[in-house]
Amino acid sequence: QVQLVESGGGLVQAGGSLRLSCAASGRTFSRFTMGWFRQAPGKEREFVTAISWDDAATPYAESVKGRFTISKDNAQNTVYLQMNSLKFEDTAVYYCAIDRIPLSTAYYSSPTTYDYWGQGTQVTVSS
Repeated sequence: QVQLVESGGGLVQAGGSLRLSCAASGRTFSRFTMGWFRQAPGKEREFVTAISWDDAATPYAESVKGRFTISKDNAQNTVYLQMNSLKFEDTAVYYCAIDRIPLSTAYYSSPTTYDYWGQGTQVTVSS
């Protein structure tokens, strides 16, 4: 049974920082690409960033490029999202997800690439 558990969300002032974590179990973590998505109220879920299974690729959405950093620790089966210079428009529920295919390096930004999702963690940025 694959499980993804996010943590680290909260309330922060604009310009502040948060670090999200996503602990994975039930799959050989090091063989799978991991992604972060977010969904704001009244909006569709959108791609934020991903990290390929081999760490070779870390694509970012334009809206977060230069402010957010994804990383992972294979020994801890955990993927992180460091968010700096947060803006009001970053307010959303953030979800991590795991690729459905091992050793895959394609279609990072498509939600259909991923077959398991965490429950989400709320990030609220006050202006």
